Amino acid sequence: MKHVLLTGANGFVGNVLLDQLSAGYRVSCACSVLNPSPRAGVEQVVLDIRDPMACAATLGRLKPTHIVHLAAISHVPTSFRDPLLAWNTNVIGSLNLLEAIKQKVPDAFVVFASSSEVYGDAFKSGAALGESSPCLPMNPYAASKLAAELAFEQYFKQGIRGVIARPFNHIGSGQSPDFVTASFARQIALIESGKQAPVMQVGNLEAYRDFLDVRDVCTAYAQLLELSDGREHPRVFNIASGQARKIKEVLDELITQSTVAISVELDPQRLRPSDIPFAVGNCERIREVLGWQPSISLNETLASLLADWRMRVVTEQ
Repeated sequence: MKHVLLTGANGFVGNVLLDQLSAGYRVSCACSVLNPSPRAGVEQVVLDIRDPMACAATLGRLKPTHIVHLAAISHVPTSFRDPLLAWNTNVIGSLNLLEAIKQKVPDAFVVFASSSEVYGDAFKSGAALGESSPCLPMNPYAASKLAAELAFEQYFKQGIRGVIARPFNHIGSGQSPDFVTASFARQIALIESGKQAPVMQVGNLEAYRDFLDVRDVCTAYAQLLELSDGREHPRVFNIASGQARKIKEVLDELITQSTVAISVELDPQRLRPSDIPFAVGNCERIREVLGWQPSISLNETLASLLADWRMRVVTEQ
C-alpha cells in the first residue's frame, strides 16, 4: 500500500489533509508534539525537521513512498520577529528532509507546500500571476520559502521526484486567529457571546486576495501526489481560484452572518509593513494537468469558519 509521511501534521492544513489521505494511503504523521487525540490507524512520530539525524532516522524507519512537506513557520509577523527561527525551520529543515529522502528513500515522491507569498513585489503588476512570474519576496517568510524552493529544485535535478505547490490564501475551520479571516470570525464569536464589545479591530480592508477553502487546497495536494505515477509534469503549481476578493467584502459577509450589530475600527498595529494591494493567482496549469478547481464557495467557507469559532470561544478564558 502507498505510504505517505505528512510533516506539520498537527497544523491547520495537516489536520484537514489527514482526512483526505486516510482513504487511499497508509499515513504517518510527523509533528513536534504528539497529538493527544490521535487518529485511528495513523502513526504519530515526533520529529524536529531542524535535526538532520532525526530526519534521516525517521525516513529510514518509515520508508514512505510519498511525502507532503507542510512543516513551516508560516506566520509573516513571526518571521519578522524571529527570522532565524523562520529560516532554520523553512530552509534548513527542508534541506534536512531532502537529504534524508536522498539517503533513505530516493524513490519517494514529495509535494512541497511553498506559498504564493514568494511572488511578493510582482503582485504590484495588478495581474493574476502564473508560475513563470518573477518571485520577488517582500518578507522573511516569503524569502525563506523561495530559498526552500531553490533547494527542492536542486534536489530534483539530482533525481528526487516531486513538485512544488504555491497555495494562495486558504482559510477554514481550525485556522489560527493570527490570520485575517479567522481573526474576524473569532471577534464576531466573542462579540456574540458577550466577551467582547461590539467593535471589531481590523487592519487593511482595501487589499484584494485570492481566498480558497482549506479543503480545496488539500484536495489539490492529494491530486498532486498522483503525479508520482511517472507521467511528465511541470515542477511548480499554483493552487488558486483566480478570483480577486476584497478583504472588506469578506468582512462584510461575515458580519452579515452574525446575529448582532457590529461596528468596525481600524487598528494600526494590524497593518503589515509589506502589505500589497492585490494578490491573485493564475490557476490554469493545475486545471489543465490535474483537472483541479475549487468546489467550495466563499460564503460556505465563511459560514463554517464562523461556526467553528462560535464553538471555540465557549472554552476560551
